[in-house]
Amino acid sequence: MHYVPRILVTGGAGFIGSFLCERLLETGAEVLCVDNFFTGRRTNVAHLLDNPKFEVMRHDVTFPLFVEVDQIYNLACPASPIHYQFDPVQTTKTSVHGAINMLGLAKRTRARILQASTSEVYGDPAIHPQTEDYWGNVNPIGIRSCYDEGKRCAETLFFDYHRQHKVEIKVARIFNTYGPRMHPNDGRVVSNFIVQALKGEDITLYGDGEQTRSFCYVSDLVTGLVSLMGTGPDFVGPVNIGNPGEFTIRQLAERVIALTGAKSKLVHRPLPQDDPKQRQPDISLAQEKLGWAPTVSLDEGLKPTIAYFEEEIRAMS
Repeated sequence: MHYVPRILVTGGAGFIGSFLCERLLETGAEVLCVDNFFTGRRTNVAHLLDNPKFEVMRHDVTFPLFVEVDQIYNLACPASPIHYQFDPVQTTKTSVHGAINMLGLAKRTRARILQASTSEVYGDPAIHPQTEDYWGNVNPIGIRSCYDEGKRCAETLFFDYHRQHKVEIKVARIFNTYGPRMHPNDGRVVSNFIVQALKGEDITLYGDGEQTRSFCYVSDLVTGLVSLMGTGPDFVGPVNIGNPGEFTIRQLAERVIALTGAKSKLVHRPLPQDDPKQRQPDISLAQEKLGWAPTVSLDEGLKPTIAYFEEEIRAMS
């Protein structure tokens, strides 16, 4: 009899989670998508509902979950500043209580569990590009701390469950990711710029626009996560998953204007508190251990993303 893995994806109706569910179903796995729909959307997974191997459960990971699974991808957590600062206490709870509950489930079912951590654990980095052995430069009491420190604490819990209870863990540090199904009002730079350009509005640059980001297309990121989950038990991470191509925010705005044909002007606003000046992953470890590197260029990825937002704006008007 052919073995079919049962895979739980928390935050599975979110932007990245929905693409991950799709990819796992393509491999023949049974997928349980768990989401409390704070930022996840039913429309992201609606096209999967006819698949008999796919199931959606409305559940908040800050409460225990009792299911039988072989693998867990823990993606549950609002990931954009607008969303995670809306209810910072709940954001920390989602990262910390959520990690404890999912690790408890992994311990009981002997499931392998992957934590979707973040480049935010590096804070406003003092080294560039960021390698996994860098401990970060994080403000523990700022307005972004609920997310940064919540994710740092989750990593601590993962490694302690691994050392103390022999839970099989994988930790991925995800850098800026973009693509279709992003929330139109999540306040992230790619969605902001595209929505502003498509509406014919001015494009808002914070600070001088010279701060840098690295943009990874969602399909590349999902490949990295699945590759990490597939590594042997002796490789746990953390491992950076992101695109090392570095762009200034101004360059991104110019690409969006060129690809949308918008007449938008660039306008400057003050830089938000604790906004990192530079963000670029060193992906040598991912290349060595996972045989992974991104393949989708910024222009290639922006085209379907812009097409998605055109549909979204049309539907809302």
